[in-house]
Amino acid sequence: MKLLQSAALGAACLCLTACLNSGLPTLGDVPHFTLTNQDGQKYESTAALANKVWVADFIFTTCHGPCPRMTAQMHKLQEDTKDLSDVELVSFTVDPKTDTPEVLAAYAKQFKADPERWTFLTGPADALNKLSFDTFRLGNVGDGKLEHSTRFVLIDRKGRIRGYYDTTDATALPQLVEDIGKVRKEVL
Repeated sequence: MKLLQSAALGAACLCLTACLNSGLPTLGDVPHFTLTNQDGQKYESTAALANKVWVADFIFTTCHGPCPRMTAQMHKLQEDTKDLSDVELVSFTVDPKTDTPEVLAAYAKQFKADPERWTFLTGPADALNKLSFDTFRLGNVGDGKLEHSTRFVLIDRKGRIRGYYDTTDATALPQLVEDIGKVRKEVL
């Protein structure tokens, strides 16, 4: 009888553990940052992203390469997660000289970004570079100019990087949506 109870308890613990952890790796931590959003307001990450699962990307509004495609994919992600109020989208510029709050606001409007869930950020080039290169490990600095990656980054409620998704891969967006669901269910 004790063996049966122990086995049942072990199975219950295993099931509970599976619910507590998505199985996704922890790939780094995102520290607090302060930037400026598309409305010209100060954006404090700790307050804005508290208890949120979020997806980040790095783009610039004058890009004629992958940025419009990435932003369209972010819009699709916005639609795919529209019923998930705890999921945020954050797009960082890599061209802060050009991408003023006003320019970012127009770009956001062009891509039908929901301002309640999708924020576009600008700020000092050194702060954006530090986030892109050091924190998210996405961008490279070439000749003093920020460059960007075509990957989306999934961040959990504790500000931990949980996955990278190559937007040139057709399977990346569905996998990202699935992984958002997994991370949302985690008990931290």
